[in-house]
Amino acid sequence: MASIIDYAMQGSRIFLSSVKSRLAPKKYTGNDKEICHQVIKDCWNGRYFQTSTTNFPQFWTRDFGWCVQSLLKLGYEKEVQQTLRYAINRFKAENKITTTITPGGKPFDFPTMSVDSLPWLIHSIRLSHFDFHPFIPFLEKEIKKYFKQVISPNTGLVNPEKKFSSIKDFAVRKSSCYDNCMVGLLSQDLTKLRLYNPFKDYDYPDLIKRHFWNGKYFYDDLTKQDYVAGDANVFPFVLGMCTDKEMLQSALTAIADAELDVPLPLKYTAERKNVKFIWQEVFLKDYESDAIWTHLGPLYIRLLQQVNKEKALTLKNNYKKKIEKHKNYLEVFSAPGQPYRSAFYSSDRGMLWAANYLTL
Repeated sequence: MASIIDYAMQGSRIFLSSVKSRLAPKKYTGNDKEICHQVIKDCWNGRYFQTSTTNFPQFWTRDFGWCVQSLLKLGYEKEVQQTLRYAINRFKAENKITTTITPGGKPFDFPTMSVDSLPWLIHSIRLSHFDFHPFIPFLEKEIKKYFKQVISPNTGLVNPEKKFSSIKDFAVRKSSCYDNCMVGLLSQDLTKLRLYNPFKDYDYPDLIKRHFWNGKYFYDDLTKQDYVAGDANVFPFVLGMCTDKEMLQSALTAIADAELDVPLPLKYTAERKNVKFIWQEVFLKDYESDAIWTHLGPLYIRLLQQVNKEKALTLKNNYKKKIEKHKNYLEVFSAPGQPYRSAFYSSDRGMLWAANYLTL
């Protein structure tokens, strides 16, 4: 658990940055693609790729992992590898892999250890062909620690009795579908990299289908409540845990029926009543319920291109309009489609996630 001092320092920094951005938002010139290319260039600070140019000018393990494949396609191989070297050296110095590294260079978990930090780091290493061999002892120590802390050995699933951080880091979930997909991805990548793999005896595509698929869509977590969650129905397909086209069509239909892609994709859920949140969520009301997240949007559109090209194009054009209207790539919008704002926080700007929009 992060210390009170860590929370206070990072929270204060983000609040002040948010206020400054609200008063004088950064705006770029050009069309949607030109704007996104400028954002990515500004996210490169000479040492590593920041998650954003505004509220989060630091390394986030998951956010970087989401973007690595696109960054490589856009020609940033050298910068990607340098970012990994920066991150792994700092993780090794602190003897832990965390959700983020503060702007001052300190590894930091918010709010607790996250299930997806190690998987996204390993996946980034594999995609980028980073020379990880000098770090094998450290990585394999972390893999063993992760298995012990995260996995229920009898099932192979994320332990539902423990609380972990995740993609929806203000929410409290019990062994989420997303988290188990990340463990499945980790197992595949460890095998491909020939690293120690304590997950190899578990069939994660089968486990995820058996435990989370209800015939129409994937449940959010093992509580199996009757609501559709955006991340739970995007990542099984994005990460290759499910390749069935009929299941993909069904999951995307469930997302559309729940209006998680209106007015643009993608919301985590249509409402908040079924989800429990950590106490810090009081400062960012509905930030992770029915708000629209632009890290999920391009991933969803990419899946939609496989089954409904016309709708995918319409939603991509909706993104284009937002980018050109705000002259930036924003982090999150309110449910009606306005930049998210609370008394304590305003939507971040200049997101590295723009890389995924450019590679649609």
